[in-house]
Amino acid sequence: MQWLSEILGGGTASAPVPDATLPERVRAAIRSQQDRSEILIGWIQLAVVLTFGTLYAVSPKTFMMNVKIQPVPWALGAYFFFTVLRLGLAYRWRLPAWFLILSIVIDIGLLYGLMWSFHLQYRQPASFILKEPTLLYVFIFIALRALRFEARYVLIAGGVAAAGWLLMVLYVVTDVKGDPMITHNYVEYLTSNSVLVGAEFDKVVSILTVTIVVAVALARARRLLVRAVAEGTAARELSRFFAPEVARSITRAEQQVRPGQGVIRDAAIMNVDIRGFTGLAAEVSADELMKLLNEYQSRLVPLIRDHNGSIDKFLGDGILASFGAVRPSASCAADALRAVEAVMAAAEAWSVERRAAGATPLSINAAVATGRIIHGAVGDASRLEYTVIGDAVNLSAKLEKHAKVEKVRALATREAYEAALAQGLAPAAPCEHRAGRAVAGVELPLDLVVLAP
Repeated sequence: MQWLSEILGGGTASAPVPDATLPERVRAAIRSQQDRSEILIGWIQLAVVLTFGTLYAVSPKTFMMNVKIQPVPWALGAYFFFTVLRLGLAYRWRLPAWFLILSIVIDIGLLYGLMWSFHLQYRQPASFILKEPTLLYVFIFIALRALRFEARYVLIAGGVAAAGWLLMVLYVVTDVKGDPMITHNYVEYLTSNSVLVGAEFDKVVSILTVTIVVAVALARARRLLVRAVAEGTAARELSRFFAPEVARSITRAEQQVRPGQGVIRDAAIMNVDIRGFTGLAAEVSADELMKLLNEYQSRLVPLIRDHNGSIDKFLGDGILASFGAVRPSASCAADALRAVEAVMAAAEAWSVERRAAGATPLSINAAVATGRIIHGAVGDASRLEYTVIGDAVNLSAKLEKHAKVEKVRALATREAYEAALAQGLAPAAPCEHRAGRAVAGVELPLDLVVLAP
């Protein structure tokens, strides 16, 4: 009975995936997928009824045109109206379970009602119903319910179809009093309107077998859907804590990420910081400080990412970003310096806004250094962090602090600036070069370039 537990519970004892234990955001994503499936089901049903109607309109009629009962146009019209109504409701609202069950009953009920009317239209005995190939459309209605990824609706469709066919057989064998037209001769069954009970039993068994097979397959597929949605949601959440490129590398990694794994790349490292932040933090409340940091980061981070930068980490008011570390880049230095230009322009505009609002304007520093770095995972098995390590990382941090000594807002090493020019950077204005500068923590003097005075 494991297949039944999978259908009803959506999982197995070894790997349960009950929807009730999933986070609400994951369940919301699954419901969204199901809502789109209902729209797809509606369009397929509309295509089926239009196809059937077209075939009926162009095919030659084999019944007398003066018969009083011509149910096909009425049935197709009713089904077309219901399908359009259902499709419109699916676009506007989430269809409730009772409506979905009603839709299944109407689908199969209209089909069987149409089949029942044929023996009147063609003036044949009731057993004529059981010969009609229109029964094959039942399997389309059962298969359609699989698009929703809920096995219970497949089971309901199959159960309604099987029960409806049994009622049709009961109607046929009781229609003629004293002459149910039942035969045990297979040839007579195929060449006349006689009823072969075994053949009708086979049809019911086929309907139920297909229903169970589809439901079991769907229960297994739903487990994959739930996992896929959960992992997709987790990947989107990861991108809020990691750079999107890092999140993608984690979710697409063929092997589990382990500490100590890393790659060596040529990259540009940028550090951004608010000058005088420590004194400011002592003057404002915690809420005001956090709002300030949030506004600061929300203004600058998108600019860094727009220039192919990856945020490595936030260090209080500091932002450490890398260019070409997560993915190799032939323009990492140029991207970093373009990002500095954008950050400095945004910082100046923000200071103007704060000054106009009566708040203290903020001075933001930035610095860029280039070189060979290692990008990889550090930590232990229980807690990992992707980061960048190398001389360029340390030098960028020291240059950001040194900008205050130089009384400028943004600096870069001469090597970084020249690399950026070689990569296509076109500075908006000539940059000042300062040679032989002593930087705290750096052994030899450095040639620096002022990116923003």
